[in-house]
Amino acid sequence: MTTPLDCVCDAATRLDGSIDDYDRLLDQVGERGCVLLGEASHGTREFYRMRAEITRRLIAEKGFEAVAVEADWPDALRLSRHARHDSDDEPIEAFGDFQRFPRWMWRNHEVRDFIAWLRQYNAERPAQSRVGFHGMDLYSLHRSAEAVIAYLEGVDPEQARIARESYACFDHADDPFRYGHDATFGISQSCADGAVAMLAALLNNADRYLRADGRRATDEQFYAEQNARVVTNAETYYRAMFGSRVDTWNLRDGHMTDTLAELRRHLRSQGGQGKIVVWAHNSHLGDARATEMGWGRQQHNVGQWVRERFGEEETLLVGFTTHTGYVSAARDWDGPVEHRWVRPGLENSYERLFHDSGLDRFYLPLDSEHVAPLLEPRLERAIGVIYRPETERLSHYFQASLPRQFDAVFHIDETSAVEPFEKGELWRPEVVPETYPFGV
Repeated sequence: MTTPLDCVCDAATRLDGSIDDYDRLLDQVGERGCVLLGEASHGTREFYRMRAEITRRLIAEKGFEAVAVEADWPDALRLSRHARHDSDDEPIEAFGDFQRFPRWMWRNHEVRDFIAWLRQYNAERPAQSRVGFHGMDLYSLHRSAEAVIAYLEGVDPEQARIARESYACFDHADDPFRYGHDATFGISQSCADGAVAMLAALLNNADRYLRADGRRATDEQFYAEQNARVVTNAETYYRAMFGSRVDTWNLRDGHMTDTLAELRRHLRSQGGQGKIVVWAHNSHLGDARATEMGWGRQQHNVGQWVRERFGEEETLLVGFTTHTGYVSAARDWDGPVEHRWVRPGLENSYERLFHDSGLDRFYLPLDSEHVAPLLEPRLERAIGVIYRPETERLSHYFQASLPRQFDAVFHIDETSAVEPFEKGELWRPEVVPETYPFGV
């Protein structure tokens, strides 16, 4: 009888650090138009680097037309303009809008190197077929509102005045969390109606605004529409954080999925195929129906909804895992980034199983009957922007059936921390206790 360990050893392909490491993945992609590349943490260098290498090949060899990432729309848009030669920003200046916690997720050397490659790649292509870099998240309520007003000031000054009046409702709170609290408990009025009205006005007036010729006008209208969607959905999200029965996780992942759908529609309207590479955490991109998120908490995610909306034959979900190493993460929300040691994978986890294979670094396709021994649920680790090893099992592990969650997985047994632009005094390797794992 084949054991899970035998299965891994038989089905996996060891990685040797060459560009050929991704040949099997590209074969698995085939003609699919949506490839989702995950990460087991938001601060692991190898995950960023490998996603960038895979994405370069998908763009150059498979004709992918956009990269969508777990970042705010206006922040990523500034990078996209730089990469597509639509701005005069210097390379580091293009990262200037990534100012909220956690900045190291995007202000790091691996992303910088990918954007530099993308800009060079786009320089050799006509403007209408240049590849963009887009954010899917919804936290940028105020900045997206400002972007909508700025767009309207150039095409419809009267509508810009109406937008300023509608969005002024948000100015009663100094941050979105405060707005959500005050609107929920009646301390200030809800801004929902005004936000929805502005999105509707943008959509209704699109033909009039697009009288200017060329793709750039169409792109700018789309960017403004998406910022208006962010305002509308962020308003709902921040209110739902205080007292609503609506799951904010579902609201956020629903917005990210809608963003992908709108981006596909936009690319196709411009004569493209709508082929998108997605970068986000494993917890967003692995099918939630195969994890305790879906089993017990009735939570959905991007991976599940993309499979359902775009079709499984059109999508490929790829996870990334590690056993130990280092990670860039904070101890608490809004805290400074630190260079932290990742404890080895727990017993009965996929991470420990992969470590026990002795393969070190490998690619494991999960779309065949040969991986049936891996279907039985095991623990799987997830480190976000915060790492709390003192509550490792509770804070960072969940049950999952990996072959149902992903179509393939990359495992790197020992990983390193992604290097932020701004390291700070706490970004230094954490000392590994000499007595681990026996010390108290």
